[in-house]
Amino acid sequence: MVAGITTKRDRQPSAAVDISYGIMYTIADMMDDILTIDEVAKYLRVSERTVYDWAQKGEIPSGKIGTVWRFKKSELEKWVNDRLSANKLVPQNGNIHLENIVSPDRIIFLNFSSKRDALLALADNISTAPQVKNRQEVAQEILRREELMSTAIGRGIAIPHIRLSSITDLVVSVGINQTDIIDFQALDDEPVRLLFMIAAATNQHAYYLQTLSFFSARLKNRELRSALLASKTPQEAYEVLTNKIFA
Repeated sequence: MVAGITTKRDRQPSAAVDISYGIMYTIADMMDDILTIDEVAKYLRVSERTVYDWAQKGEIPSGKIGTVWRFKKSELEKWVNDRLSANKLVPQNGNIHLENIVSPDRIIFLNFSSKRDALLALADNISTAPQVKNRQEVAQEILRREELMSTAIGRGIAIPHIRLSSITDLVVSVGINQTDIIDFQALDDEPVRLLFMIAAATNQHAYYLQTLSFFSARLKNRELRSALLASKTPQEAYEVLTNKIFA
């Protein structure tokens, strides 16, 4: 090297270092862009099993490295945005089978004037389901959720709902109240007479949202609501609820 002059030989080590750093950064970026099933499940807030099933069916952009599934973050983000825009991230309501989540012994007749009493009675009923492992937690979380925001959706309907780790699978209890419950503070100010309580596992986010959407849509049917209120027994109410004529 001559003072003030940099020769080609002098520049080579620096260039090699730059190239080396460039490769290292490229590899690091690629690794940041690759996600595991566990990371995807946490990102989408669904179970790992759901992600695995989607990958197996080709419903989510993915690929196998050896025997394990891997996901590119950039492709995943586009997939999510596309489905949120098209409202397809949550399965369609037609996939709900009422017979799997409601039974006659999960339908009770109530006679309360306050939402607290009605919610506690319904929480007590849903806690008899084998899917529910902690009765006290269900009651506490149902009331806590109601304090955050009313679950009354109008038309005399309330859909209290929770997801808990102590619940192993989604279950529904239905309450048919004989009198008006006026303290639910529904947006349309209608007193509540019909309650549909949904309790799900923490990893059932999509199914949980699907079930909420299903009942919200189905209960818009005035004839269905009237038939439920006119029911005399849990079995009669169950047959009304599952009758395809009201679909």
